[in-house]
Amino acid sequence: MSVPVQSLHFADAREAEDLAAFLARLIHYDRAAAVRLQAGGGALAVFGRPPSFEVLAIRTARLGDPVELDVTVSAGELLESLEGAEFSVPAPVTGPPWAGLLPPRGGWRELPGLPEVTAMRGAVAAAVAEFRTRDEQLPAERRTRAERDRIGREIWSRTVGTTGLPLRAVHAAQSLGFLRPDVPVALLSTGAWLRLRTPFGSIAVRTNGLGGLSVTPTRHG
Repeated sequence: MSVPVQSLHFADAREAEDLAAFLARLIHYDRAAAVRLQAGGGALAVFGRPPSFEVLAIRTARLGDPVELDVTVSAGELLESLEGAEFSVPAPVTGPPWAGLLPPRGGWRELPGLPEVTAMRGAVAAAVAEFRTRDEQLPAERRTRAERDRIGREIWSRTVGTTGLPLRAVHAAQSLGFLRPDVPVALLSTGAWLRLRTPFGSIAVRTNGLGGLSVTPTRHG
């Protein structure tokens, strides 16, 4: 892990506002959320894992000065430190397992078959409605966390269009504010990793046939 710098400057205040919105959404799903920060040159990448979706969320921001940084910190403390176009880097924390295992930085190629944004947002809405209907139809003796989880896994593991991207990745992108109406999106791949990229952030997932997220070490330097 690189030695953290004391403070960073964004290229403009809008970058701080967008990052703050991302952090607030992560904390909504996990009050104790941690994020991994990686900075190189004039860019900062912030990685988080909202537990409800079993994906990695990635938000980037432009920095005013080139710095090198690689540290895992509290998402809440980072959010509190954001002030205009400058923020202090919180003290490092012992990160969760995923924080040390990120997608590869390079080698991504674009894949075809991704539906339009409107269609993907519609698929998420339909899936949410289906889950609610099936949950309401469960008899009392089967209305358990395990049964609800089973229904959720079945619905959110469905793939999108003619791709192998699980619907839960699209749901995460929309819930985190990445998948907005009329924005350009792309599906990228490297090895077993898939990444849904939008101008507001990316969602990465490794598909391995196990119905969950698996991660592999990434090389640095």
